[in-house]
Amino acid sequence: MSLTPNHPWLFIYLIVSRYPNRFQEFVVRPESKGDRMSEEGFKRKLVAILSADAVGYSRLMRDDEESTVRELTAHRLLINEIIHQHGGKVIDSPGDNLLAEFTSVVNAVNGALKIQERIKRRNADIPDGRRLEFRIGINLGDVIDEGGRIYGDGVNIAARVEGLAAAGGISISGTVYEHIRNKLPLGYHDLGERNVKNISEPIRVYRISMEPEAAGKVLAENELWLRSRSRAALTFAALAVAVAAAAFWMYFRPAFFHEEKAAVEKDPLKLSDRASIAVLPFKNLSGDSEQEYFSDGITNDIITDLSRFRNLLVIASNTVFTYKGKTVNVKTVGRELEVRYVLEGSVQKVGGDLRINAQLIESSNETHLWAERYQGDYKDIFKLQGDIVQAIVGKLAVNISQTEQARAMRKKPQDLQAYDYLLQGWAHYQRQTRASVTLAGELFVKAAALDPLYSAAYVGLGWVDYAQVSFGWTEFPHKALESAYEYGRKALELDKSNSSAHTLLCNVYTFQNKYDLAIHEAEQAIELNPNDAYAFGQYGWALLWAGQVDEAAAALEMSLRLDSASPREAWFHLGMAYYLKGKYGESLEVLEKGLIKRPDFVGNHIVLAATYSRLGRNEEAEHAAETVRRLDPFFKIESFGTAFRNQSHREAFVEGLRTAGLK
Repeated sequence: MSLTPNHPWLFIYLIVSRYPNRFQEFVVRPESKGDRMSEEGFKRKLVAILSADAVGYSRLMRDDEESTVRELTAHRLLINEIIHQHGGKVIDSPGDNLLAEFTSVVNAVNGALKIQERIKRRNADIPDGRRLEFRIGINLGDVIDEGGRIYGDGVNIAARVEGLAAAGGISISGTVYEHIRNKLPLGYHDLGERNVKNISEPIRVYRISMEPEAAGKVLAENELWLRSRSRAALTFAALAVAVAAAAFWMYFRPAFFHEEKAAVEKDPLKLSDRASIAVLPFKNLSGDSEQEYFSDGITNDIITDLSRFRNLLVIASNTVFTYKGKTVNVKTVGRELEVRYVLEGSVQKVGGDLRINAQLIESSNETHLWAERYQGDYKDIFKLQGDIVQAIVGKLAVNISQTEQARAMRKKPQDLQAYDYLLQGWAHYQRQTRASVTLAGELFVKAAALDPLYSAAYVGLGWVDYAQVSFGWTEFPHKALESAYEYGRKALELDKSNSSAHTLLCNVYTFQNKYDLAIHEAEQAIELNPNDAYAFGQYGWALLWAGQVDEAAAALEMSLRLDSASPREAWFHLGMAYYLKGKYGESLEVLEKGLIKRPDFVGNHIVLAATYSRLGRNEEAEHAAETVRRLDPFFKIESFGTAFRNQSHREAFVEGLRTAGLK
């Protein structure tokens, strides 16, 4: 008997058979709305948390992107090494931030001191305007450990304390101070109790003095202010002279300066020929942090719906969500993402009432092109989303076909609770830990149980099975891939326009070395959603292994244009493609950018070692090879690249790796 929509409950039986212990909870007595999910897999622990952030990173990137990326990569490698030497562990390192944990508070502070000392020494020969400095904050607190990631107030306080540090300096919480004040010969500036965002109680904050003569002293905030005033008085006259000189020069500056400035002002943004837009994360105004998944889900849905229009270039959610929770300037967003338009909004869901505010802004001059408030019942959510999308497309005068318009009309589930479970499921899935992905699977099962014809629920289940394989969480990868395939096919039976199902099948086929089938599925996904950054990335992956290197590079470049915060694999695969094309400089550049995302991803270091050896930079090749051995002590060059259809491509890497000193 085939698994068609005519036999939905047979398919539900197969689903819950994968979760036999949860059958009664999911189907017989469904959990009431608002119930909390199990936190199985979580554990609590007391650790010292170090939070670090690069100062002025956005400005440095605007001035010179390539050298800034190189500097940040070098600093990250240095910081990671020092953290490791002091018994710490890097937990996360998104963008220009870093989070690490230590079992010893003393080790955490000593590590931070060593980091700032080494960075200061490294910056000595770099001009002031190009120096990359870090703020560091340290807290001792209780955290939740979920599959290697940590959460909770302990982490949040570390981040807030870090924000109170000076560039090149270290701030600590009161709990850290109490543990180290009699153990380390340091001086401190007491900043007093501070009210910080998202923390209910004030926290005591101290800055560590980096001056040797301050050892053993604790200066109050007013003493620190008086000292800074006296220093300022000594330099006031010199500063006044400098300002006067600068004003004179600005007024009488030579004509060529005016011409150069005018040329810069006329230089347009590097925008696509298509109308380009970034949808910033909609703010949750419900007053309930548990509803955050809902506002995020609305944002993702609008991005997906806009992505279906071929004449629009839509930045991926992975990238725009790096702005979540931050106060951002629309002009800055437009410049950083190279988009002409930015959509901002908010969501308020109270009981059965739903309010959505949205405004469309031209990024170059911050002109508000359109704004609207939508209000209705929760059951009208898909209509409200559709109205927003149609208004944007109309305002941007985008030419759309009837087919594209039909695709953008989201198919709503028969039960809105199924949609809510789907949004919750994706919120957990995106955390990418074993426990959170398992929890996502349980929520997708609930969605399918409530609405057996809901295509999106089956796609979610397929991605859960695929994650078990890609993260190495299963002893039976072939079985998990077969299950992912079945869910993907089922999703397409229910909704042939489901582009995510095609991308899922592309990944399954690529894992099975069925590259031609994988390429076909990726092309189907991109046809349905021309702005799907992940689909372009997986398309490039399949093309790379199939030996179509030029096409792979083009697909991967497009993926990264749409999503500069792409997963580490996109940078890794593009680096491989450039390497095979003999573009070793370009390979080095993208691999270094990939290391900013995930400094400890061994794949990037492997290709980096081969690339350095091709460039004749032998010392750096040996260093990269040593990093590979540290991250993967069992690495053998014979095992690398075995999936290449063209064995000459594999041999090109083997030769480069052998030259770098790997075996």
